[in-house]
Amino acid sequence: MAHEYADRAALKESLNIEVADDTRDDLLDRALASASRGIDTACGRRFWLDSAPAARTFRLSGRVVCSEEGERALVDDIGAAPTLVETGTAGSWVTHTNYEAGPDNALLRGRPITSLLQPSGSWGTGVRLRVTAKWGWPAVPDEIVQATLIQASRLYKRKDSPEGVTGSAEWGVVRLSRRDPDVWALIEHYVLPGFG
Repeated sequence: MAHEYADRAALKESLNIEVADDTRDDLLDRALASASRGIDTACGRRFWLDSAPAARTFRLSGRVVCSEEGERALVDDIGAAPTLVETGTAGSWVTHTNYEAGPDNALLRGRPITSLLQPSGSWGTGVRLRVTAKWGWPAVPDEIVQATLIQASRLYKRKDSPEGVTGSAEWGVVRLSRRDPDVWALIEHYVLPGFG
């Protein structure tokens, strides 16, 4: 398992499966992995943090918002303070140290940095922005953990409703909805514009 947003023990607890019972571990692991990657896809972002800094390059065209404060370059989610910010082209890069990460206090609130402000001028025209950082979120939000457990439980139980229909003697037959409303309520404010 890699980068799942909940663990097998929590999923077993939510399904009332004894922790020592390992007969269904493969099914549970697949359900957790699928639920985690499904949430990534629905939100248009991932919530795990890279283990080491990596460089990403962005075209500034269409990614810069101008305001009285300066030019704000929009970047992918950064989960720890950037280690290097540069502008330039393939052969020539200039290091920047006078930028401000935004939104304010994002990392302290457990949120990612999503923009870099150049308060004293411009990022430049016809150049690219290269940022070296740990990408992702500083910590997986509680809502994402809970949504993963709900969705993984649903995926695990799906083996018992192969036609998308489930039922009980008490309630009768019910068709499963395409999207779980509780999962959606938990993740919808994490969805990037243009996704979901």
